[in-house]
Amino acid sequence: MFSSLLSVLLASSALASPVKVNSFVTLPISKRVNLTGTRTLLERDLARVTHLRDKAHARLSGQPLASRAVISDQVFNEATTYLAAVDVGTPPTTFALIIDTGSSNTWVGATTPFVNTATTVSTGQSVAVSYGSGDFQVRHYPPNLPELNKPQGYGAPCGITFSLADHRALLPGTEVLDTVTLAPGLTITNQSIGVASSSDGFEGVDGILGIGPVDLTLDTLSPDTNSAIPTVTDNLFTQGTITQNLIGISFEPTNVDEIQNGELTFGGTDSTKFTGEIHFAPVTTVAPASEFWGITQSVRYGASTTIFNNLAGIVDTGTTLLLLPTSGFNTYTRATGAVEDATTGLLRVTNAQFNKLQSLFFTINGQTFEFTANAQLWPRALNTAIGGRANNIYLIVSSLGASTETGFDFVNGFVWLERFYSVFDTTNKQIGFATTPFTNSTIN
Repeated sequence: MFSSLLSVLLASSALASPVKVNSFVTLPISKRVNLTGTRTLLERDLARVTHLRDKAHARLSGQPLASRAVISDQVFNEATTYLAAVDVGTPPTTFALIIDTGSSNTWVGATTPFVNTATTVSTGQSVAVSYGSGDFQVRHYPPNLPELNKPQGYGAPCGITFSLADHRALLPGTEVLDTVTLAPGLTITNQSIGVASSSDGFEGVDGILGIGPVDLTLDTLSPDTNSAIPTVTDNLFTQGTITQNLIGISFEPTNVDEIQNGELTFGGTDSTKFTGEIHFAPVTTVAPASEFWGITQSVRYGASTTIFNNLAGIVDTGTTLLLLPTSGFNTYTRATGAVEDATTGLLRVTNAQFNKLQSLFFTINGQTFEFTANAQLWPRALNTAIGGRANNIYLIVSSLGASTETGFDFVNGFVWLERFYSVFDTTNKQIGFATTPFTNSTIN
């Protein structure tokens, strides 16, 4: 499974070669659905979002990493992800990395082992980041284990793990600086990499390419807990490879698994991937959504049914579904006539109800974006991949589980991002959206 996935990524890189045009870099990315274990797609999303929200609250309150590290539910696999093939080291090792706007550290070593090369420099720091759907770790040696009995190299395991009731203690990985290559000739030197010897919840991928705000890296190093770690985008900018510290993301809705259907554009926007203008909104100042790529938006169903007004939430590639506050979700459920499916946890509608399904309208900084009826469907060709029945009609709108306004009241996951071009602008602290040729696609 993993070797075939990596082959898809490598083939994508060869056929749709990343190019440098007008000082920006494009990198192809591929979608993968991997629902293993007993947890549903919704349960995995909610675990991630709960974890992000709890860690943000903890960070805002000044809680140290040692205490925050155990803010985690049970660990299980990421269900649906977007991946990029990234080379690390000289000579390089190719890793399949999850594209994640909800975190900012870069990790490798979950499946393909990290290899020390001529460009690898150890910083003497450990790095620890946990995710609601998993964590990366390096197994530690007992202090009295003779040096000659320790396996050589980074992250060699000794079989020691820690478990506290239903929580998992986060074990730090090793931080190194190394050369990261996104494409031939497009190289970052001295990029911080977290090297893990093992992982939980990330089956079949090598790690994470974190492209969230840099402040999310604060307090992830030890003993230097006060330093932020420049992200891949930060280093591309400071090293002069790109002229703007921003990322454009293009996803294309698809009903096929493991296919190259998106791209990251570092340092600019790709005008071939969107239609009309890009409309920007400032990153929200409402905490804790302000810790992430957060925005304020209003949503209505059809012509006049208000789902919610002027709430803060986040835009997140690491979340699959469109998650609404409980009150808004209940309004949506009543308006559509949908019922909860016991197997998948998603809403389900009949053919007759789908034929009457109306668009959702998202108003962001005065600009309204239409999310069509078809966009609200899980791709029927992938129903069985999430444990559903092939002929059922499932909706991708679910409840965030928050009954009151918390400052983190919705998540526009990648089912939403597949319909719009998005721009994450670090310099100007803003997020932009534009329609695409696929905004009104009926592929689902």
